[in-house]
Amino acid sequence: MSAAQVTVVVPTRDSARTLERCLVSLRAQTVPVEVIVVDNASTDGTPGIAAAYADTVLAGGPERSAQRNLGWRAASGDVVAFVDSDMVLSPGVAAEAAAAFGADPGLGGLVIPEESFGQGFWARVRAVEKRAYLGDPAVEAARIFRRAALADVGGYDEDLSAFEDWDLADRVAATGRRAGRTASGVRHDEGRLTLRSAYRKRRYYGRWLPAYRARPTARSLGRGGTLRRLPLLGSPVTSAGVIVLKATEAAGLLAGARAAGKDRP
Repeated sequence: MSAAQVTVVVPTRDSARTLERCLVSLRAQTVPVEVIVVDNASTDGTPGIAAAYADTVLAGGPERSAQRNLGWRAASGDVVAFVDSDMVLSPGVAAEAAAAFGADPGLGGLVIPEESFGQGFWARVRAVEKRAYLGDPAVEAARIFRRAALADVGGYDEDLSAFEDWDLADRVAATGRRAGRTASGVRHDEGRLTLRSAYRKRRYYGRWLPAYRARPTARSLGRGGTLRRLPLLGSPVTSAGVIVLKATEAAGLLAGARAAGKDRP
């Protein structure tokens, strides 16, 4: 079979710090890709950067699930990759995806192996944590999908703005389609990560934890088995840092979930 055509969807909101590097990496793919940016009312330089590199710039929100759905529904490719604006895609990802989906009609999704980078101690800790999760199907989720599979399951659940990646990948798998992974990866720019920023982000995500846990395909949030690999991947200091970081994030998730419970009538 011939290689599939790939569209990349990038949701944005005030993403000027990282967006150009992301879009340059998409234009550096070894096969042509369609690039669609879906912007949620950015007030910084994001719209200008998007216009310079994207084939299509759409306006949409209020959250990233809705943005991604707007993007894939406008896609002309029969394979759709979802890349965040703070990510840098390795040059071979699109070619690998095009070949894989073209060769296997039963393939529904592909995981892109993810590495993390940033500034400061906690960004180094996050990088060690991400390495511990590589290849763990309980943690990873597909970012590239056959467009027909997205249509069959309705795309992202717009009632979720966290855990939506797990939810979509697992609903696609429930249709009987296979999952795979690319050899080439993606790098995630954490910026200057702090415990405070990690807590606040997870507290925000925690607002959707009760809704996600109610889904029949919801995954366990426990990652103890994977974390046992930490001594093989990092120094004792960074391994201990992962434990502190995960405890901080768990506290944030629980706080967000409790707040969501109080908001329900």
